[in-house]
Amino acid sequence: MTSRLPHASPAWHAELQLRFARSGERTVLRENRHFGPLRVQKALYPEGDAVCQTILLHPPSGIAGGDQLQIRAAVENGAHAQLTTPGAGKWYRSGGADAGQQIELSVGDGATLEWLPQESIVFDGARAHMRTCVSLAADSRFIGWDVLCLGRAASGERFLSGRFDLFYRIDRGGTPLWIERGRFDGSDPMLASPAGWAGATVCGTLVTSFPELPVQAAQLLEDCRRTAPVDGASHAITALPGLLMARYLGNNSEAARLWFAALWAIIRPVCCGRAALTPRIWNT
Repeated sequence: MTSRLPHASPAWHAELQLRFARSGERTVLRENRHFGPLRVQKALYPEGDAVCQTILLHPPSGIAGGDQLQIRAAVENGAHAQLTTPGAGKWYRSGGADAGQQIELSVGDGATLEWLPQESIVFDGARAHMRTCVSLAADSRFIGWDVLCLGRAASGERFLSGRFDLFYRIDRGGTPLWIERGRFDGSDPMLASPAGWAGATVCGTLVTSFPELPVQAAQLLEDCRRTAPVDGASHAITALPGLLMARYLGNNSEAARLWFAALWAIIRPVCCGRAALTPRIWNT
């Protein structure tokens, strides 16, 4: 079902609500509701019927002060969905109003979700709130990453003014596996501190969680640690209870994304039982 979500607020607001379900051997996009410039055009099947790939589109290609985006995606029991984006998300300089993005992902029993967006670029002077919540059933599988760029490094821009707030939470069966919260102002001392960003402009996090991880973690860590970012940036991979995590801290968003893609190629066969097939949209 594809429809528009009703909305009465005069504020600039975009919403997307997706629901994936298993139909025989096929994963289908059963619900696709949207309001404003945020949508999915169609379901894609580059790997066959079992995996439904969708590309999230935000036609304005940037988030300005006062804009609010909300994305909800539910993967029902036994379904397998892969969500990605066609390009970098941009958070523009604000004249004073805050912009926000809230992402809510839920994965049912025996279901799999791959959340693989391209990087987010926070322009100098932006005021951004980013919130991501992932709810996993007891027998579900998840791979996700996020890459955050402060300023437009290629143009020599630094994040000297503005503010951004981050919140990331992953639960399994209602029990928290990971809760992370951060708030930074432009030129915040923590951006230069060795205990914070250490002067870097790009930070990335990859997380995966699946039922067999406690047994597979040691071998996965060994395999993943054989690869490293091509730019030699600071990085780390660790296993926590119910979670495997990789971190990038450097100055090259492409290097971060390529490293995460290499890790994904190692993790996906173990987590999802499928070899990694690079989404075509990443090459356009």
